[in-house]
Amino acid sequence: MAIATWTKRGLAGAAALLALAGMAAEGWAQKTRLTVYTALENDQLEPYKKAFEADNPTIEIAWVRDSTGVITARLLAEKDNPRADVIWGLAASSVALFDAQGMIEGYTPAGADGLKPIFRSGKNPQSWVGMDAFLAVVCFNTAEADKTKAPKPTSWADLLKADYKGKIVMPNPASSGTGYLTIAAWLQTMGEEKGWAYMDRLHENIGVYTHSGSAPCVQAARGERMIGIGFDMRGASEKTKGAPIDLIVPSEGLGWEMEATAIVKGTKNADAAKKLADWAASRKANELYGKYYAIVAHPDVKAAPANYPADGEKAMIKNDLNWMATNRARVLAEWTKRYDAKSAPK
Repeated sequence: MAIATWTKRGLAGAAALLALAGMAAEGWAQKTRLTVYTALENDQLEPYKKAFEADNPTIEIAWVRDSTGVITARLLAEKDNPRADVIWGLAASSVALFDAQGMIEGYTPAGADGLKPIFRSGKNPQSWVGMDAFLAVVCFNTAEADKTKAPKPTSWADLLKADYKGKIVMPNPASSGTGYLTIAAWLQTMGEEKGWAYMDRLHENIGVYTHSGSAPCVQAARGERMIGIGFDMRGASEKTKGAPIDLIVPSEGLGWEMEATAIVKGTKNADAAKKLADWAASRKANELYGKYYAIVAHPDVKAAPANYPADGEKAMIKNDLNWMATNRARVLAEWTKRYDAKSAPK
């Protein structure tokens, strides 16, 4: 009798274990794999993936990562046969271009209405939601300036002074996102006629156009040039390392670009894609973005890297990302025709 009872209990226990195993196997089989296109830096991929999947264990991210230009071109090439489910971490101006071509599925993520207005597409439903923003600042080497008693600039207009002839370096906008956001800001705030006239005069003071948004502030930090127009976070990093540079926010305001999240139209994993869009707009995600950028979408997340200009975010111009997207090819062609002779060799 005891043996029979034990046998029944053993069988029942085994059946229960098999049932649990079956449930686990079923859960694993139902795990959704999201193909996510991105231009995030490589060191961001694993932290972002790990944090999202921890909160959404039934979804797995499969990254497709490259530079902004390559990912943008790839998505455009796949327009009629999309392979991505979600875009997470790509220039908002690129996403605005996709939206204009009917490639984006409108969706307003949970909590998106609480993000800073500048980080929302402005559509209903939203076509994209921003994550973080980066700016172009002026990195000014005070030690080099002291050698010739050159004045400290306070505006973009100041950079036209003869004191800086051959002593300014900035990114080539055809190669660098930081370079493009800089000239796009000038053309928008000054108007195209005055903007091109300004760049004609600035060109006289340019020593070289680099192919990197970080290089100008690095060169200024090393004393290779007096002034570098470049990536805000690189400037702050170089100053923190001890470089004799000041990060200047010109009085006319700063051009900027942001990384954004959007759902690709035609995805077969819409529910999972929406969960990623929801998570990407959350405070938790923004705290993660704040480890890499000073300016993020969530108003309650205060990222404060050392030596970052306190008025940087306030100086962001009213930027038309749709204008940046639709005019990019035309503007870059004109810039190349006028100024490419001073670009660094590739």
